[in-house]
Order: sequence, then structure tokens, then C-alpha cells
Amino acid sequence: MHKSFGSTEFLNGKAAFRNTLQIAAGPIDLAWHHCATTSDFLGDFFALRRIALQHDYNEARHGIGYLVNELLENAVKFRSSGDILVESSLDDDRFEVKITNMVDSKTAARFQKMLVELTSRDPGDLLIERIEANAAASNSSGSGLGLLTLMSDYGARLGWAFDDTAVVDRIRLETFAALDLP
Repeated sequence: MHKSFGSTEFLNGKAAFRNTLQIAAGPIDLAWHHCATTSDFLGDFFALRRIALQHDYNEARHGIGYLVNELLENAVKFRSSGDILVESSLDDDRFEVKITNMVDSKTAARFQKMLVELTSRDPGDLLIERIEANAAASNSSGSGLGLLTLMSDYGARLGWAFDDTAVVDRIRLETFAALDLP
């Protein structure tokens, strides 16, 4: 079964500057520092390309780094097991990334329920509501604040695709993001 939410296709052309990373789950379990290291690397990798094209390095590095870090943290936090694949590209002023990981069916159902609201309402309004709700209930988690911040403050276009796999209770989740750079 396939379900998708938001924008789930890449638009960057064949000539785009590309990078693919696989973060292996191996003997050292995936952790938060892998997210920061990977997002810093990709921020630098693509921002250096922007310098060569006479664009602002700092803005590109920050925007790309923040976007990738937020999405990777979600992939690490909610994955059921296995590797995480990060495919990214830069075509002129458009950065795109797709992060693929596995989740269990309960996580997928909970996330899909949140995505229905997240993709059907104004991200700025929903962000304010979620900030207020989180302030009132300090034990809340999974509120989508990071995703809403990306959409509202950074203008990121996000999408998600869920696909069943041959393994029981393992669903492939692909998270898509596009960010226009200044």
C-alpha cells in the first residue's frame, strides 16, 4: 500500500550537483551526533558550491544544515531499525533532499494522522497553536514543531511517502524536502 502527503517529487534536473549518503546502523547505533555531523557536512558541501556561483555561503549552509538536521533527527528518532539513506541535490537556487528509513506500522499510522493536519492547514497558524500547546503540556512530544518551523520560517516544501515492504510491520518512509536558497 502506498500513501503520500505533500510534495513527493524531485524537480532538480539531471545536471544538478548531487550527493548520496548511507548512514549504516551497524555496531555503533545511530545517534543524534550522526545527525549533526551529516547535516554540517551537507551544509558545507552544497554551500561551497554556492560560493563558486557567487552566492551567500552562510545563508546556504545554515538553511541546508537546519533542514537536513531536522529531518535526520526525525528519521533517527522514529525509525524501527536499519540504515538511513540521504539523497540530496542542488540545481541553481533549489536544494532538494530525500531521506529514506523504515518505521513500524504504529509509528506510520501516528505520523500519517499528524500529516493530515500538517498538510491541510496554514503552517504559520499551526506552528503558533503547537507552541502554545507545548508550553501548556511540558510532557508533549511528536508535535511536529520542527517540521512546522521548516515550512513556516524557511519556506520548505515537504512531502512524505509510505510504502509497505515484504517484511511484516516495516514500512518504508521517504521524506522529501525542497528549499529555495537566496
